[in-house]
Amino acid sequence: MNTASSTSCIAFVGVQRIAAGDLHSVAAAVKQRIDAGEQNHILIFDDMTSEPVEVDFRGTLKAMLHRLPQPTAQEAVVESEAVARAPGRPKLGVTAREVTLLPRHWEWLAAQPGGASVALRKLVEEASRINETKDRIRKAQESAYRFMSAMAGNLPGYEDAVRALFAGKPEQFSVLTEAWLVDVRDHARRLALRAFGVTGEKS
Repeated sequence: MNTASSTSCIAFVGVQRIAAGDLHSVAAAVKQRIDAGEQNHILIFDDMTSEPVEVDFRGTLKAMLHRLPQPTAQEAVVESEAVARAPGRPKLGVTAREVTLLPRHWEWLAAQPGGASVALRKLVEEASRINETKDRIRKAQESAYRFMSAMAGNLPGYEDAVRALFAGKPEQFSVLTEAWLVDVRDHARRLALRAFGVTGEKS
C-alpha cells in the first residue's frame, strides 16, 4: 500500500464519491465528513492500484495531516539526484549477481560485441520493452478488478463485467455496468479504460 502524500487517491462514503486528488486533500475532505458525524462506511483507494489507503483520523485535522507523509520529502530527493546526475553520462549503477547458463550460452554471449555483460543487458532491455504493454494492461486489469470487487461485488452484472474486463471487451463492459450506481460505475469505467489500452481517460 502506497501512502506517499503525492499519491493520487479517491474517497467514497458508501457508494458516493466525495473527493479525489492527492492524499492530503482527500484525507482532509474525509476528516471533515467524519467530524460532521458521517456514519456511512468510508473507503479511500489509491487511484492507480486501487489498493485501500489507510489513514488515522484520530484527533484534530492538523494532527491527522501531520501524521501523513510530508509532500516534498521524496520529491526533494529525486530532484537532488537528478541535478547531481546532469550533465554528462548517467551512472549505470551496475549490480553484480550470479547467472547460471549452459556453456553454449556463455560462448554465444562472449562472442557478442561488448562481451557477456553488455549482451545480457541488451537482452533484458529488449524483453522489458516487449512485455511493457502486457504488464501495463495486466496491472490495469488488477486495479479495476480490485476496485470492482470492493465496491460493485453485489451490483447486477458484476461477474459478467469482470469477465469482459479480462477478455478485453470494452463495449460489453460498458453495457454491463450501465445500471450501476453512477459514482461507482464511472470510476470502474475509468479504471477499465487503462486495461482496454485507451490512453484518453473519460467517464
